[in-house]
Amino acid sequence: MITIRGLQKKFRGKPALRGVDLDVPEGKVTAFLGPNGAGKTTTLQCAMGLLEPDAGHIEVMGARRLSPELWKRMGYVSENQCMPEWLTVPKLLDYVRPMYGKQWDRDFEKRLLRDLDLPQKTPLRSLSRGQRMKAALVSSLAYRPQLVVLDEPFTGLDALVRDEFLTSLLELTETEGWTVWISSHDIEEVERFADRVAILRDGMVHLQEEVTALQARFRQIELVTEEDLSAPLALPPDWVHLRVEGRAVRLVHGDYDEVRSKAVLLEHFSNPVHYEVRPMSLREIFVTLARSFRTTPQS
Repeated sequence: MITIRGLQKKFRGKPALRGVDLDVPEGKVTAFLGPNGAGKTTTLQCAMGLLEPDAGHIEVMGARRLSPELWKRMGYVSENQCMPEWLTVPKLLDYVRPMYGKQWDRDFEKRLLRDLDLPQKTPLRSLSRGQRMKAALVSSLAYRPQLVVLDEPFTGLDALVRDEFLTSLLELTETEGWTVWISSHDIEEVERFADRVAILRDGMVHLQEEVTALQARFRQIELVTEEDLSAPLALPPDWVHLRVEGRAVRLVHGDYDEVRSKAVLLEHFSNPVHYEVRPMSLREIFVTLARSFRTTPQS
């Protein structure tokens, strides 16, 4: 659905994107994660035609340039989205509806308004941030787009509104079969419905793969021996965030295999009295990688 190769962008001579290669497959929900300043919003804005890249190739739904007809097949919601705040929600929808002609689904619009429980007579400027985000979502989904791009849609929403917003989005993505590309810092929320994850680091994609495959290979390991330990001078490349505290060793393994990985561990730390391996959530994996980014140079 979206293919990005070698994307570069500078601001005042400083690189923001340094060769982004990214795929957003059709029919999948792709989570786009990264530390602050990694370049997530810049990547999304380049892909949406809101910023002109300095170099690289972007293809959205088979097209190199986004035409008005192509925009009718896309929905875009951003935390920084500007809307005519003097309008009420119904007036906002009256304003945007003619742009989509017969593609606009009035019955679907009514369903979204009902499910998202939006005030009908209050100007947008007087709505809460969560309500404005919901209004943006209705205006971007009522024409049933094939591709939905969301840039930090949960920012500033309280827990209840965030849960309502996400529940509605979950139901819609499942029933409509949309392709969704979502950038968010709310990893626990994203984990509920993401099929794929791409992690951006310093303007480059560090990894992109299925969430199930990523979680299948990452494990948190704790090992305790009878005597005090010291950290090995040379660590295997798949060991991340190693901590040695007295007789205990804690680490994250980035490519865990039950037989092979345990054998390597026992070469370094023999005769354990306690050995525990547990799976990791997407949030735990991201936090571990983000910590490693601070100490490991970009390859």
